[in-house]
Amino acid sequence: MNRTLFTGRAIKGGIAALLLACVPAQSTELLNSSYDVARELFVALNPPFEQQWQKEHPGDTLTIKQSHAGSSKQALAILQGLRADVVTYNQVTDVQILHDRGNLIPADWQSRLPHNSSPFYSTMGFLVRKGNPKNIHDWSDLAREDVKLVFPNPKTSGNGRYAYLGAWGAANLADGGDAAKTRAWMQKFLANVEVFDTGGRGATTTFAERNQGDVLISFESEVNNIRHQYGDDKYEVIIPKTNILAEFPVAWVDKNVEKNGTEQAAKEYLNYLYSPAAQRIISSFYYRVNDPAIMAAAKDKFPDVKLFRVEDQFGGWPQVMKTHFGDGGELDSLIAAGHRQ
Repeated sequence: MNRTLFTGRAIKGGIAALLLACVPAQSTELLNSSYDVARELFVALNPPFEQQWQKEHPGDTLTIKQSHAGSSKQALAILQGLRADVVTYNQVTDVQILHDRGNLIPADWQSRLPHNSSPFYSTMGFLVRKGNPKNIHDWSDLAREDVKLVFPNPKTSGNGRYAYLGAWGAANLADGGDAAKTRAWMQKFLANVEVFDTGGRGATTTFAERNQGDVLISFESEVNNIRHQYGDDKYEVIIPKTNILAEFPVAWVDKNVEKNGTEQAAKEYLNYLYSPAAQRIISSFYYRVNDPAIMAAAKDKFPDVKLFRVEDQFGGWPQVMKTHFGDGGELDSLIAAGHRQ
């Protein structure tokens, strides 16, 4: 009798263990919608966080997937139904539009994480061919008639908007705020653009693989990484002394994480970007970070620059988008004037 009871319990225990073994482990998937030239950065950032999540949440395997394009295109895709859990963009307006046009995030999204929800930042740089044959040193050199430029279209790319605004802001400061002089200079600057690609990576391909243009204007991070990728012996990097602050805002998409059941993972992922481990990885890709110790350790990578903010020079992003990049705005007018000459 006892033997039969023991055997029955053993069988039941074995069945229970077998059933538990057949239950699949939980898995969580995040989709990060990001800007065009951030692929390699997140390839390096994602695996350490996936491993960290696994340790802190045994039995829950996390997979982070990426979507990359011009940041404005990415934001539009989310408004059209792409259920990205987090966004990591290169311009505030491309996150703000998720609130303004989609009500997918709250109005105060920038106050939810440190540094206006920007875990890292950058500025603009020039990539030139080895030996700097056109003798390029500053923004002022880019309006010369013998210089051809490549950078992304400001209508479709945050990268391109920062290039345009960096040029305008530097010229405005050099001209002492003389709007007529700045517009005249910007007309020459834009007339020198050989190719307006839709995103930063397309501009890189045009310059480095198709061998078009004398100067590629892109983020400091991008031009340094291109130089390493395509050959330190082929290119040189120039960082103008007067330059624009380019913030890289991040946010979890509230309506999407609620539907996807990924709120905890999304929040922990974005907070991870502020951790010392992530900040070291980020700085290794030539992005500037807000951790003083990490920046001090990497000071040889980052030349001293005088940065101006969009808000200081242009009154803020809403005004910029209307005045400069709206239909019939400054960008369209300056290009049209250049074509008429």
